[in-house]
Amino acid sequence: MGSFFDILQSAYATAYKHGLERKKYTEPKIYHGGDNFDLSKRWYVYYSFAKPDLLDKLGNPVLVRQTPVTMSVNKNFKTKAERLLHLGIIKEVLLEMLKEGYSPYKDKLKLNSKSLEYTAGAALDYAYGIKLSELSETSVKDYKSRYGRFKTYLDKKNLLDKSILGITKQTVNDYLQTIVKASSARNRNNTRIVLSSLFGELENNDVIPRNFIENIKVLNTKSVSHRTYSLEVLEGLFAYMKKNDPILLLFIKFVSYNFLRPIEVCRLRLKDIFLSQKLLRVQAKNKPEKTKIIPDIVLREIQDFDFSVQNHFLFTPTGIGEWEATESSRRDYFTKRFWKLKKKYNEYLLKTGKTLQLGSEYTIYSFRHTFITLLFRKLRKEFTYTETCDKLMLITGHSTLDALKAYLKDIDAELPEDYSGLLSLI
Repeated sequence: MGSFFDILQSAYATAYKHGLERKKYTEPKIYHGGDNFDLSKRWYVYYSFAKPDLLDKLGNPVLVRQTPVTMSVNKNFKTKAERLLHLGIIKEVLLEMLKEGYSPYKDKLKLNSKSLEYTAGAALDYAYGIKLSELSETSVKDYKSRYGRFKTYLDKKNLLDKSILGITKQTVNDYLQTIVKASSARNRNNTRIVLSSLFGELENNDVIPRNFIENIKVLNTKSVSHRTYSLEVLEGLFAYMKKNDPILLLFIKFVSYNFLRPIEVCRLRLKDIFLSQKLLRVQAKNKPEKTKIIPDIVLREIQDFDFSVQNHFLFTPTGIGEWEATESSRRDYFTKRFWKLKKKYNEYLLKTGKTLQLGSEYTIYSFRHTFITLLFRKLRKEFTYTETCDKLMLITGHSTLDALKAYLKDIDAELPEDYSGLLSLI
């Protein structure tokens, strides 16, 4: 009996809450000139919304009729079919906004005639064109590929040549779901980032009322493992690289001591190095360009290099020089070069009687994790956690303190002190 009433109470609470939410607004409707669809009259979308702090005698919200939405439909479209089509799109977009919390008393409704002028395909091309100026070479290819596949999907759904306002949150969610099924949650999340960035540009330029993709949740993924190296492994591996591949060792020192990502190292040209000032300039992940100091431990390695041809890359397969390859190809080259060296190093370890083997979880990126961890723990001996993060943020180049803290948590940079004394009391 108790179970039945529990279920009934829960169902009632859900229904009551839903009823209160529905009282905040009425579902948008189309006024189409009356029963005869009179084209000489003004057609529009209308709805009512609860005015803040205004209640009737029973304490219920008072719904007030809001300004009709037309978006120049009457001016631009002269037939019944055209007006109903575009007002129908406006109605659906407005309803979706109301469901997600839009309030005409708090938020600006950025629906205008410009929105209806853009087809989905044209709007996405427009946004991509804006983004091009701020994207790196690698990101350009990634964006072009991902938004291109989204356009193909819209084309198959007969939405590509329809108004951009017809692309709803559900449309994007359905597309992202196809990616999860075909590949992975990580790939889906990366596509979400690209589409959200493009729709953000459309919102900024008043092509769409809002970027609803921001509210699409990010799925949990298993992080790619980049295991940190022990001091013993670092010493042996650096010694082996010094003897067998000094170019690769120097590349890794820029990752280890300058805390650059591998692709950032691949971008370095001689013109980006300022020896007298002990500085380097690099295109970063989180902003178009950043300046970092060159620590003496790295400066000593490059101070005698020939810097006469400023446009040469600092790293090519044979050292300084020209390299006709994309930056992603250059990064992949050094990734494979390290993988081959690591394989030979494992063979060397076996020959010398050591059982330790470095698997796929030990990468070039692992060196960055390792040295950030070492530096964090050394600073932490002297400073508080907040002070340590403040100092470390200047060195690593993270764009925000929250980003750095999340990164430190992911790599387990901070560990507790020995808690044996606490256990002895149990």
